[in-house]
Formats: sequence, structure tokens, C-alpha cells
Amino acid sequence: MYELIQASERSYYIQSPAKIGLVRLEGGEVCLIDSGSDKDAGRKVRQVLERNGWHLTAIYNTHSNADHIGGNKYLQSQTGCKLYAPGLECAFTRYPVLEPSFLYGGYPCKELRHKFLMAQESDVRELTAACLPEGFSMLPLPGHFFDMVGFRTPDDVVYLADCLSSRETLDKYQICFLYDAAAYLDTLEMVKTLQAKWFIPAHAEAAEDVSALAQYNIHKVQEIAERITALCLEPLCFEDILQRLFADFGLTMNFEQYVLVGSTVRSYLAWLKDTGRLNAVFEDNKLLWQRV
Repeated sequence: MYELIQASERSYYIQSPAKIGLVRLEGGEVCLIDSGSDKDAGRKVRQVLERNGWHLTAIYNTHSNADHIGGNKYLQSQTGCKLYAPGLECAFTRYPVLEPSFLYGGYPCKELRHKFLMAQESDVRELTAACLPEGFSMLPLPGHFFDMVGFRTPDDVVYLADCLSSRETLDKYQICFLYDAAAYLDTLEMVKTLQAKWFIPAHAEAAEDVSALAQYNIHKVQEIAERITALCLEPLCFEDILQRLFADFGLTMNFEQYVLVGSTVRSYLAWLKDTGRLNAVFEDNKLLWQRV
């Protein structure tokens, strides 16, 4: 873990639970794409930098999930690097309590206020194309989270953040986190068409072609949507839908899974309603969902 792997002439990634991109710039300077999950991850990244005599100038966060920004504060304090995050992700990175609050839908209890869902706040600026090193381009990848982006480097390596889950992850957990199902499907359709020397997804193996994996992710979204629609043959409230999905897929409920899967299921319900596959009705002061 935390092994440095070279993908192209100047583009690397650090093998970790969420892969960290590293790109060599000029004169021994490097930038990172994301920073890992916490201070310990940041410390291991700093050791990689020191072994190679590299100076970190900037971290470009793809999005604000805690496992991608957790090393920000430590690395900035150690190196003085600049931090950037796109759009709404910038606000969540500045004020990380927003993530568990958003997931829970209110003030998060202490079981949700930990480093896996709430990173340390960091001094981040809004990411624009003008902030990027020469030759870099930014790829909008909405759907998994609000304003997630990826990056293409000058030597044609594409970092894809969290827009792809591995087959193993999908088969094990079935319901992977997403915020906007419609935007996510559009992103996956776009990713299927991309060409690059290498693709580096954060939670799947690096590959020269990710079109088949993108299609597998599409199928899984469609499968989950069909499963939810089938459950709603009779009117069901959200908690009953969630309980039946956990039972069907053999998942175990805890606070983290409740908010991560629960938020995702709510997003599916909104999408299915907006596309005319579910109706939402209020009966006996309950919001019930039913197949059209």
C-alpha cells in the first residue's frame, strides 16, 4: 500500500484505498490529484515525495468526499502547497461537516462525525481551468457527487476519480454511492467513449480501456432502479424500501451504511419519480412510493 506506480512519462499514482494521482511538473515540482483519507495517508505521501526529492506545489481535489481530501491539511502544513476543489466541492472541503450533514439530512450524531465521513477542514480555493498546470485539462464527471471532475495530463493519462467502481465492489456491495443518477449515467456514457494512454479510476484498477467497466456500472444502476421499482408494487415508505434492499442484498445496517446507502436510495427514488416510473403520495402523514 502507498506504492508509487508510474503510468506514463510524467504521470503516476500512489496505490491506496482511493488512488492518489501524482504528476511531475518542471524542476522537481509535482502536483497531486487528491490527497488520501487522513493525516496518516498524507504522511505516507510526504515520504514518497521526500524519497524522490520532489516538491509539492498543489493538490487538485476531484471532489470533497473525505477519503479524497483527508490528507489536505497535513500536506499543506508540511509543504505550503496550494489546494483547489471544483464548485460546490470547494465549499464541502472548506466546511467538511457539510458531508455528514448532507448524508444524514440534519445535524450528524457523533457516530457520523469521524474521519471517514468528515475530513479536517482545509484552506482550499475554487478550481478553475486557469489554476491547472500547462497542458492539463479538466473533465466534468457529475453524478457521484455534486461537481466532481477528472483530469487529463499532458502525457495523456486520465484520472477518473470515483465515476467507476470495480466489478468486485459492485458485486459485493450492489448499491454504490451516487448523488444524481441521471447525471451519473450521462457521465458513464461519456467515459465509455474516451480514449487515453491510461485511465486511473480511484476505486478500480488502472487500465488502457475502461469502456467495458463503464458499461458494467451502467448495468448496475439500471439493475438497482429495476429492483426498487419492483419493490414498490405496493406503496412503501423510504424506511421499508431501504430495509428490503438491505435484506435482499445481504447488507448489514449501521450508521455509515444507513446514510451512504440511504442517501443513494433517496436519489434513486427522486430519479424514478422524475422519469415517471414511480409516484409519490402522502397518506397518514407518510410519504409513500408506488410503481406507476
